Amino acid sequence: MDQAEGARTFAAGGDAYDSFMGRYSRPLAERFVDVSGVGSGLTALDVGCGPGALTGVLAARLGPESVAAVDPSPPFVTACAARHPDVDVRAGRAEDLPFADDTFDLALAQLVLHFVTDAPAAVAEMARVVRPGGTVGACVWDFADGMQLLAAYWAAAVELDPTAPDERAAMRFGRPGEIAELLTAGGLLDVDDQMLTVESAYADFGELWAGFLAGIGPAGAHATSRTPDEQRRLAEGVFRRVGSPAGEFTLSARAHCAVGRVP
Repeated sequence: MDQAEGARTFAAGGDAYDSFMGRYSRPLAERFVDVSGVGSGLTALDVGCGPGALTGVLAARLGPESVAAVDPSPPFVTACAARHPDVDVRAGRAEDLPFADDTFDLALAQLVLHFVTDAPAAVAEMARVVRPGGTVGACVWDFADGMQLLAAYWAAAVELDPTAPDERAAMRFGRPGEIAELLTAGGLLDVDDQMLTVESAYADFGELWAGFLAGIGPAGAHATSRTPDEQRRLAEGVFRRVGSPAGEFTLSARAHCAVGRVP
């Protein structure tokens, strides 16, 4: 199976992901489920489930037997299945979902669309597996300035190397209206565009920096590819940009979200 674009940067296990991004994706999942109209008696698919942050929220709301999940990263499929043993967790890409037509009431993709190779195809697949009248939704971080963790990292990286692959400029669907436009172009109706905000607390800066050194995502892959001296200078730059904390501190993260109805 070919991995989706970006999946190679998520080859670490679920615990490593949790220490870096899961601390944001778990509270984001609660907000995302709320605005997506998830209610008792429905069935849902988590597209690009990772180690299962959104999967767990859906299972808690709907019951695990009413939830399925899919991801192209083998370690994430293993982690999600272990954490949610009664959920139908499968390996697969968003552009080629391993489920029949009209299977679910909802298909949701959290922090996924900017990594897929063909986003319109992914939306078409999500709509295909959802029954008419059902819901397709997606959310992606506001990469411009709304995700403090990544904004601080890439500002420090570009300061050291102007050619650094800055996520803030490179990532798709992290700007106002982009997800809504994608869903509308995919034929979804009554598309609602919202902003979701969450926070994460850190015991100290060392906890934050350890997340980057786990190698998760584009920022982690960039950090772990640097020399020890470059890593030290990067850490100093990030430290300044998050306020030079002496102890516990909190960062916020903002995500663009859009939800639409299948005709």
